Amino acid sequence: MAEANTFIGKTAVLEGLAGNPAVMAVLAWNPEALLDAKFDRDELTLTIAAGQIRAAAATVQAAGYNFFEDVTAVDWFPSSPRFQLSYHIVSHSHKERIRLAVMLDGAAPTVESITPVWPAANFYEREVFDLFGISFDGHPNLRRIMMPDDWQGHPLRKDYPVEGYR
Repeated sequence: MAEANTFIGKTAVLEGLAGNPAVMAVLAWNPEALLDAKFDRDELTLTIAAGQIRAAAATVQAAGYNFFEDVTAVDWFPSSPRFQLSYHIVSHSHKERIRLAVMLDGAAPTVESITPVWPAANFYEREVFDLFGISFDGHPNLRRIMMPDDWQGHPLRKDYPVEGYR
């Protein structure tokens, strides 16, 4: 029953966003990859299945979203899924910004790299890897960017000790 309610809620939200080029492109490409859509404070957030983020990024790029701004993460510890990745993307022709969100479990958080779609994601993905410990499959040079190579742990995780590991 909860599954039916989720579908009804998703359908109602999508009806309000039916003319949005990003929503239309993602639904035409793979409606199952779109887990949720929310329009709040003049920003559209599309929650994408973790295994589909690279293809979703390519889909919205083809739909006119031409500028990758950044990717960042949020640690929702102790909630599950633990991590949220947020990709911020702009369309100059549509004059709007969207956010692609991906939720990841905390055990071994891994997602596809979007650097084949947007090479500018390179250093942002390295930063997220360094500070949150999220791995990006297919990244051309995934290594620490801010912390020393011998640093233990990932300092922006909520379970990281305030004074570091001793």
